[in-house]
Amino acid sequence: MNKLINFLKEWTLPSAIVAGTIIYLTFAITPALENAATFFSPIMDALMPIVLFMVLLVTFCKVDFHKMRPARWHWVACAFQIVSVAMVFGLIKGFELQGRALVLAEGILICIIGPGATAAAVVTEKLGGNLETMTTYTFISNFLTALTVPVLFPLIEHNQTLSVVQSFLLILERVCEILVLPMAVAYVIKHHLHKLHKKIISINDLSFYLWAFSLMITTGITVKNIMNSSINAWFLIAMAAIIAVLCFVQYAVGHYIGVHERVPIEGAQALGQKNTSFAIWISYAYLNPLASVCPGFYVLWQNIVNSYELRQHSLNSAKQNTKAGNNYLN
Repeated sequence: MNKLINFLKEWTLPSAIVAGTIIYLTFAITPALENAATFFSPIMDALMPIVLFMVLLVTFCKVDFHKMRPARWHWVACAFQIVSVAMVFGLIKGFELQGRALVLAEGILICIIGPGATAAAVVTEKLGGNLETMTTYTFISNFLTALTVPVLFPLIEHNQTLSVVQSFLLILERVCEILVLPMAVAYVIKHHLHKLHKKIISINDLSFYLWAFSLMITTGITVKNIMNSSINAWFLIAMAAIIAVLCFVQYAVGHYIGVHERVPIEGAQALGQKNTSFAIWISYAYLNPLASVCPGFYVLWQNIVNSYELRQHSLNSAKQNTKAGNNYLN
């Protein structure tokens, strides 16, 4: 049992991905569970934002709000995102893409224009990065997305029923729900409910394991979207491969920016780790729903990267502790 627990601690994210996949497939292919699947589906949809709220609430309870200031690397990362979005948008409009090519381009655009993940601060903290500067970037990137999506997306898909102003307000409302509200609640808890605050921060890795639970739910939804899509297997494989390259490139560019600004951990997580739940939502709301498969693949790739980073950090920490112990004995 101890070996199993240690294994799950070391490989939490892959375990969450595998569990989400198995649970969905079990309900999907078992006729006897059809009614149960119908019953639990809306519950999982309603549970997802609640879990994300709790992840952020616990994370923000550890943030020193007085240290949240924009840094130069924030603007460099945002500039890279803007240039990348402009390139893909220009490709779509310049070549007047249609059909599968348009679906793929929209999926790539979503994975670039999507804001930094609300859980990026959780991973950054686990890797030894700065929680406050990562949280600041998350805010900036979310509002950048709120500004660009309602302007660009109606120019790609013309069958929109909402005006630019309505689209902007709708996305801004979503941003406030998943980001501003938990921060406000955390601020109140930290400064006015001291006993509750002490209890929350005393539980080790609470936000990380809550995020792993949300990843399990997201993985199940992703597998559901893939299985219910009308895209053939070869095109799905091509999408998965292209999104893998995109994911690794964004992590690499973020790391490169971070190295020059002496924040390699924060830079990599800022550009590489995306809010895929948000990306899936906006693809359904504004673009071809088939494009939502791309952020579905992205969530798998980014968590493979995160798992590798966390594993390497754990191994390096263990080596340093062993070395420190040997030096002490000597």
